[in-house]
Order: sequence, then C-alpha cells, then structure tokens
Amino acid sequence: MKNMKSLCVIPARYSSTRLPGKPLRDIAGLPMIVRVYRRAKKAERVTDVIVATDDERIFKAVEENGGRTVMTRADHNTGTDRLAEVAENFSDVDLIINVQGDEPLIDPILIDELTGLFENDENLQMATVKTELKDETEKNNPNNVKVVTDKNGYALYFSRSLIPYPRKEGISKVYKHIGIYAYRRDFLLKYAKMESTPLELTESLEQLRALENGYKIRVIETDKEFVGVDTEEDLARVNEIYKRMEGAL
Repeated sequence: MKNMKSLCVIPARYSSTRLPGKPLRDIAGLPMIVRVYRRAKKAERVTDVIVATDDERIFKAVEENGGRTVMTRADHNTGTDRLAEVAENFSDVDLIINVQGDEPLIDPILIDELTGLFENDENLQMATVKTELKDETEKNNPNNVKVVTDKNGYALYFSRSLIPYPRKEGISKVYKHIGIYAYRRDFLLKYAKMESTPLELTESLEQLRALENGYKIRVIETDKEFVGVDTEEDLARVNEIYKRMEGAL
C-alpha cells in the first residue's frame, strides 16, 4: 500500500484544574507544549505536526519556538471535537495522529509504528497504545485507564477499574492505556459526529464510543516510559528525566 499523508495534531488548552497553564509550564527551559511538539517532529512517517489551541498564549509560545499552530474554537466539549475541526481543514490528509499536549516524553518511534499499521491494513480505522502496569497502587488508580485486548491485538474494553480482575493471579497482565490515537481522517470525522454512548458516559472515556458502535481499535504495546503531566509532582519528575536525557531537544 502506498505511503499515506499523515498529520500529527497536538491539542492544547490553557486551563487545567490541577495544573493551571499546564501547556506553558517549564520543562528544561522550554514550555511543555514545545517539548511535545519537538518530540513529535522527530517521527519520520508523519508529514507534518501542528498544535491545535484556543489560547493566544499557547499559539504565541509555539510559534516563537519555530512550531506550527492553528487556532480552534473554544467551545468544544471533547478533544475529539477539536481534532475533528482541524481534520476538516486538511482534506488532503489520510491519517490523523492525536498526541496529547501533556505527554512530553512521547516516543516518535511509537508515532511511526502507529502510522505503519494503516499502511499495512486498509480496513483499519483507529489505533492506540498500551503499556504494562506492574505497580499495584497504579493498577488501582482510576486515573490510569486500563485496556484488555483480544488475541489479535484489538481492544475488548477500556476501564478506569482494574481489568481483568485477578480472581486467579499470574495469568493475565494489566495494561495501561496510553492516550495517543491514530485515525483515518474520514473515520475521525464520522466518529466525532456519533452520539455519546452509555459506557462512554459512565466511564468518561471517549474511545468506548467507537467500541459500542461496533468499530475495532487496534492496540500496540510499548515499554517506553511515559509520564503524563497532571500535577506539580509529575512536572518535577519529567524535568528530572529531561536532565538525564542526552541530546534532548
């Protein structure tokens, strides 16, 4: 299958309950959103990378550091809606890769792996990522979304609860869902227009809308370190990691 044109979109909102102004918080001398952008730009299979924001301060910070930004509406209910607004304006793009703006340790190789899935499977509509959870406290933390998959690597369910429940220990591993998504553009536009579904609303997890409507989500595994930044403690931890990284941009 021919190489497809793919666009990596990084949604970024200024407001955050636990960490106000989160996208602009400093990580080793640069705003976090710029760190995420530069990591994503290292992906080799992505045609372009763009930050989607509704805040002039974020727009300015990215542009001043050589990044590309688009302004979106401020009234979107979900990140998917913001992503779809961007996708509407890029009709020549085949794939949309959604990278969260609070993942400054995103691995560009992972972005390339997701893109490659679609090049090899013309029926694939949506894909995402998981990583093994080993810490017992982390397994029971509802902020860590868990995912279970079938034998072919397709999601069966996502939950904030511990799944699978370990009635018998040592049989199945527990996996954390990493919030990076890849969509075929046409599917993303259709997905964003679907009505919210009961399980989606119950768990407050948008990806369940796709499963409840009968669509498959391919899930690939990574052993890379991810630290999503939601608190001051997360920010301090990421800064320490960046200090240890050689040649971090």
